[in-house]
Amino acid sequence: MSENRRVVAAPPERVWDVLADGWLYPTWVVGASRMRDVDDTWPQVGSRLYHSVGVWPALLDDHTEVLECEPGRRLVLRARAWPAGEARVEMELHPADGGTEVVMREDATSGPGTLVPKPLRDAQLTWRNTESLRRLAFIAEHRR
Repeated sequence: MSENRRVVAAPPERVWDVLADGWLYPTWVVGASRMRDVDDTWPQVGSRLYHSVGVWPALLDDHTEVLECEPGRRLVLRARAWPAGEARVEMELHPADGGTEVVMREDATSGPGTLVPKPLRDAQLTWRNTESLRRLAFIAEHRR
């Protein structure tokens, strides 16, 4: 799995609040362009958020589902964007000096994305998730 880390200048509770608000998903996840709906139970295991990926008019509608959840600490997702495929995304929050260390791991689990050689796939995911964590940090650090 590709792994990214970033220290966010906000306590874990504030970072978790961003992750737990499914409507904020496209503001920090690179590639997600809009939200269509969020289950009332998000982020409980089995709940889903319904998003679109891409750029209008070439949008793909799909969903992301919670596989594991430890509130305030860990969130594991199955992110779908068919026909491109699916990915497993793990988010971990660790208290750190001055804030929260966020660890984000991701890899393709099915579909055409798994055909991309792992070193190339990891490089693309590392680039993408560096920006995703930057956006997550901006929101958590400045949200009131």
